[in-house]
Amino acid sequence: MPKDENVLRAAPWLRADVETLMALPFAALIFRAQKVHREHFNPSDVQASRLLSIKTGGCPEDCGYCSQSTKFDTGLKASKLLDTETVLAEAQRAKSEGASRFCMGAAWRGPKDRDMNALCDMVGEVKALGLETCMTLGMLSDEQALQLSAAGLDYYNHNIDTSPEYYDKVISTRTFEDRIATLERVRGSGMKVCCGGIVGMGEEVKDRIGFLLALANMSPPPESVPINSLMPIDGTPLGHSEPISAIEFARLIAVARILMPTSYVRLSAGRENMSDEAQALCFLAGANSIFVGDELLTTNNPGRDKDAALFERLGVRLV
Repeated sequence: MPKDENVLRAAPWLRADVETLMALPFAALIFRAQKVHREHFNPSDVQASRLLSIKTGGCPEDCGYCSQSTKFDTGLKASKLLDTETVLAEAQRAKSEGASRFCMGAAWRGPKDRDMNALCDMVGEVKALGLETCMTLGMLSDEQALQLSAAGLDYYNHNIDTSPEYYDKVISTRTFEDRIATLERVRGSGMKVCCGGIVGMGEEVKDRIGFLLALANMSPPPESVPINSLMPIDGTPLGHSEPISAIEFARLIAVARILMPTSYVRLSAGRENMSDEAQALCFLAGANSIFVGDELLTTNNPGRDKDAALFERLGVRLV
């Protein structure tokens, strides 16, 4: 048993702090996470986001989990950037179905300057609906970050994916430092940061600790932290990784909640493969954001009816 069950250190966190939290008995950890969660959020409220792929496939990166890479034979057909009218129609539908944030993702290493006007138009039109906006477009230059910020983009998503130590087992075409540089540009432009990663990619517990440590010690930590459970995709190098158990996934959520008490911790990709009980455990551990809708970029997600039934049973309110 850990020597200290009452770690309350503020950032910068030490690896030993996170190791202590991860080693707590499960009930003690969940109790700690619930206490922290209730200090900052209504435990019955869950923030609802919708994610739309505005440009699918054809990505030159080799992220080992991704169906959209040109490096892997996954059968996914590439498409061009959607027009603003199509994106706006999807945003209107998302709002009518209860989403408060609309996230737009493009399979690029980074956007081309020629696409920036269209992207900024999308931001403005979606914001006019009263939705929060988020984009994930790959790496950004200083100027591109400033353009998106000036257009009113609320959040920019750029995940670190995993720990710095395990990173080269996942991707070789972009360094961990490249990701941090884009995050610094996003923060410097005035936008909020959405940053998380994926578990179940063959990493060890020490890598999950390093992943959470890297997020929690950002200054400030990301306002939104999506934690994904790998959705295995045939044709990708990581498509046959051993899945993480529901209890260990909930443990990760609980530690994230304690380390980043004011952040939205999003239960992201992988919900389609989780039981209702596993999802309930994650909400108990401190998750308070989800993606709604039938699809996340190119993978399945629980539909509206299934979510509604679960949240009614749990007494959860989407906000």
